[in-house]
Amino acid sequence: MRTLRALPTLWRVGVAETVAYRAEFLVWMLTTTIPLIMLALWTSVANEGPFQQYNSADFVAYFLAVLIVRQLTSNWVAWQMFEDIRLGVMSMRLLRPIHPFWAYGISQAAALPFRSLIAIPVSLALLTSSGVHSLTTSPLQLALILPSIALAWVISFGINFALGAVGFWVTQAMALGGVYFSLYTLLSGYMMPLDIMYARFPTLTKLAWATPFPSMVAVPVRILTANLETIEVLRLLAMQSAWAVLCVMIASGVWRRGLRHFEAVGG
Repeated sequence: MRTLRALPTLWRVGVAETVAYRAEFLVWMLTTTIPLIMLALWTSVANEGPFQQYNSADFVAYFLAVLIVRQLTSNWVAWQMFEDIRLGVMSMRLLRPIHPFWAYGISQAAALPFRSLIAIPVSLALLTSSGVHSLTTSPLQLALILPSIALAWVISFGINFALGAVGFWVTQAMALGGVYFSLYTLLSGYMMPLDIMYARFPTLTKLAWATPFPSMVAVPVRILTANLETIEVLRLLAMQSAWAVLCVMIASGVWRRGLRHFEAVGG
């Protein structure tokens, strides 16, 4: 109940931080525009003829959907936690009555409306002009796209929170963030559709589907851009839900272990 009562205040603080650090926020926004680069690359390939089952409009729809999903699910909580631990700010956070998991989560979520103001209008304009026919027409999938994106955000936040908590006992934890982003880029469908990657690297693609990364990008994009059977849609949502629960549990476990170490060092 204490956390629920604090939600409006935490949200206002998160919005204020986003506005106050708008230059940094803009830099983070620019780091999520890789799908536009990949869009130009793959459409130039498809202009010479369909590539596997993808034509130019399919690539437009896919990578603009990736852009929307990326903007609405990415967060930088790991890097924020690294800095808070390094600078001693984490000690002050631990004195507050709200668990840092919720404080960081609401702070990160407060940036989503600002991301939407930029990403969604641009993507919708381009989709309407060249890729709208490649989107799903299923009412069920259209209704479930927001829950799917929400689950992808929870997975992303859980993994990043766990990485941030590693900073309690690893001084060069920033390097883990780089490893994470490299794996995310390769295995999530961020750089190319996973079915295209499967044609060349089937083992790597099967490995990718055994990780949470596709649930962060490929699954919501697939729900938005492909007409799927109901059982397949529900299977994808169930997979995302399982990964969301698991990632939050891992984040909680790493946090508790790191906090014990942090208290021992500071004692």
